[in-house]
Amino acid sequence: MPASPSTARAINDRLALRLLQQQGPLTAAQLKQQTGLSRPTVADLVDRLAASGLIQVVGEAGEQRRGPNAKLYGIVADRAHLAALDVRTEGVSVLVSDLVGRVLGEASVPIGGDTGTGHAVEQAVALVERVAKEAGADRLHTVGIGAPGLIDPATGELRDSGGLPAWHRRLVAVLQERLPAARVTVENETNLAALAEQRDGAARDRDTFVLLWLGFGTGAAVVLDGHLRRGASGGTGEIGFLPVPWTRGLPSATDCAGGFHSLASSAAITELAGRHGVTAPPGTEEPLGAGLVRAAVQAVSAGGAGAWDAGVVPAGVVGAGGAGVGSAGGAAGAGSAEGGAGAFLDALADRVALGVASVVAVLDPGCVVLGGEVGHAGGEELAGRVEERIRRMAPLPTEVRAGVLGGAAVLRGALLTAREAAQEVLFAPLDR
Repeated sequence: MPASPSTARAINDRLALRLLQQQGPLTAAQLKQQTGLSRPTVADLVDRLAASGLIQVVGEAGEQRRGPNAKLYGIVADRAHLAALDVRTEGVSVLVSDLVGRVLGEASVPIGGDTGTGHAVEQAVALVERVAKEAGADRLHTVGIGAPGLIDPATGELRDSGGLPAWHRRLVAVLQERLPAARVTVENETNLAALAEQRDGAARDRDTFVLLWLGFGTGAAVVLDGHLRRGASGGTGEIGFLPVPWTRGLPSATDCAGGFHSLASSAAITELAGRHGVTAPPGTEEPLGAGLVRAAVQAVSAGGAGAWDAGVVPAGVVGAGGAGVGSAGGAAGAGSAEGGAGAFLDALADRVALGVASVVAVLDPGCVVLGGEVGHAGGEELAGRVEERIRRMAPLPTEVRAGVLGGAAVLRGALLTAREAAQEVLFAPLDR
């Protein structure tokens, strides 16, 4: 059945707002061209959206031609202010933006592991309030939070986890109490990183891909046919618990030690780098694991690299009996340099490839993005080594890419979700 006039107007309004959101300011002629609507219909919707306070004239186009310039219409940026939080085990980062995503303020605060729950929550909330005030945002419309852990798909809340600080769960409730007019949402940090890499980073041309997070810990986000998949209990991508060889045991339901986490977390990377004599330059501001990987990549670019021998157990991992293979407890693989940046990157690629190969065998995503601070630091050098191993390990063609956004992807993803949530409310059909 044909849509009623009011329904048709609502559809047209949402279409125009979506174009302005994605492309920025447009003229009425450009809206007509891209929507396929008639000139009178576009004129009506422009007047309607302007009267509602959703769009306004933000400039002119056509300065290079004769005649009157065309008005450029854009979303009213200060119609709402948004906050995005990246909640880590060791601290919180916050940014405040307007409705079109322009960052107005940003800051971080470290929170030590020995900080009590109440004090930690107060530090984080005070940071949000301070950044909002300095940004001139008297009232926050939506707050998007990225945090490690499982998000309950039924309630949208961060589930209790013994491996995470207690203040993480308390923070969401306190923010809602202190900001009663704001909508507060929380999402797994790796999922947010995947959304950001798909919108603005390494996966812009992919509807199906997996982001493998390599940072302080490990995780994965699964995007299939354009949709983020969370699983029955919100646990899709908990790859840190994946049982893998070369560890000293198996993970448990409450501890990922012995799983993929034991091979690819920042602590594991730091230990691996020490075996190969790789050190980070003094004064680096990025996390230690990422700094070590970046130093190795720079050294390889400037000099030499170790080769990988597919027929030899990878260097720098732990054998079934617990003895170090390719380290002090065993012989290094033939064809690889003993120690050094190249051998370190080879050994790290061997480890990362275990996680990637498992994902490929189950999901066949066609593309895996190495995200997080370590994935970004490793760049094409690490991604290329992992892809080489996947070609030998898996029968399914898979491209391995380096993440573009690094650790900033979580904050970017939190902002994207906050914008979409706010616009969903503000761009709802007008009451006619």
